[in-house]
Amino acid sequence: MGAGTDPAETRRVYLDYNATTPPAPEVVQAVRDAMNQAWGNPSSSYPAGTKAKEHIGSARESVARMVGGRPEDIVFTSGGTEANNMVIHTACRHFHDSQATPGDSWGTPHIVTSNVEHDSVRLPLEQLVKEGLAEATFVPVSQRSGRAEVDDVLAAIRPTTCLVSVMLANNETGVIMRRVAEGLPRILVHTDAAQMIGKGRVDVQELGVDYLTIVGHKFYGPRIGALYVRGPGTTTPLHPMLFGGGQERSFRPGTENTPMIAGLGKAAELVSKNWETYEAHMRDIRDYLEAKLEASFGKQRIHLNSHFAGSKRLCNTSNFSILGPGLQGRKVLSCCKMLLASVGAACHSEKGDRPSLILLRCGISYDVAQNALRLSVGRDTTRADVDLVVQDLIQAVAQVDQDQAQ
Repeated sequence: MGAGTDPAETRRVYLDYNATTPPAPEVVQAVRDAMNQAWGNPSSSYPAGTKAKEHIGSARESVARMVGGRPEDIVFTSGGTEANNMVIHTACRHFHDSQATPGDSWGTPHIVTSNVEHDSVRLPLEQLVKEGLAEATFVPVSQRSGRAEVDDVLAAIRPTTCLVSVMLANNETGVIMRRVAEGLPRILVHTDAAQMIGKGRVDVQELGVDYLTIVGHKFYGPRIGALYVRGPGTTTPLHPMLFGGGQERSFRPGTENTPMIAGLGKAAELVSKNWETYEAHMRDIRDYLEAKLEASFGKQRIHLNSHFAGSKRLCNTSNFSILGPGLQGRKVLSCCKMLLASVGAACHSEKGDRPSLILLRCGISYDVAQNALRLSVGRDTTRADVDLVVQDLIQAVAQVDQDQAQ
């Protein structure tokens, strides 16, 4: 049975793991233990403070190990949004700081990204552009592959380009982007790995990135995050957005949230030990889901929006449309009795029946995109859960068709 079930209610099956994941039992225990035993200020010398400092150090090691970095490369943040904003802020600041003399002007810092990024990358860039503080190029993803191609990214680079930021995997289509660091000149490179961690191999050395965003609640951890920086403040620039007591080597001051950091460390530990098992299980369930959908509705009636020739995708993500008039994703979901899912990114849930811009930019037609559903399976999702969900979708579509006929 999926997460989010209540025995007193109709059985529910949660298939929105790209939006958020329930904390693993081991993570809950780690948070509880830190609250009980390590409640002290990590900067103090009495036992509870010393214990807190130990928890934070241990978590930093676990998070670093998970992504192939060093403990000193990890800076804890409130989440992915803060981490992404910090990278963009740093790149612009570094552009100005790198000018030979204070009187020199190299122009306006320029940042290259894709046109399918999360809002925590897109919106800060749009705001900087609006204020005249930066220029940005949103490279269109290929409609054949669904990803930002290296040649297109290279073509967008200017003499004033200070950062390339391309997500590691898309949260709606599940498409995994190529290693955009390959072939780039010496420009700062960032990837938002929120969706990839826990679902596949993530190694900063292989990726060749300077920055990598880590989001705990996407891999069964708490709602905090971290930023990997290749040698923060030495090899790679990092400028704080906040100023205060000097915690996190002054890169991210504020008394550390020890329980959540301890939980993040435990979640990272689980990923390091088990990611191959998690990946194999989720891929099996996702493939079973898509086969079941096609068998139940007919291949002609199911359009798999996340299938792009030659592109790999997240092991757990299926974005599809049930074709037919009036079968908008939201309408179908509203008639489901068991399925808990979404039509796309959770942060866009208020946008009514308008289709996902991400799908439209990937070349999915308006009518097909309007009917899209994004189902993302988890570590504990079973084939029995999938059977229930497909039956639920069959009755929901019948209900919508009936309502339209009346």
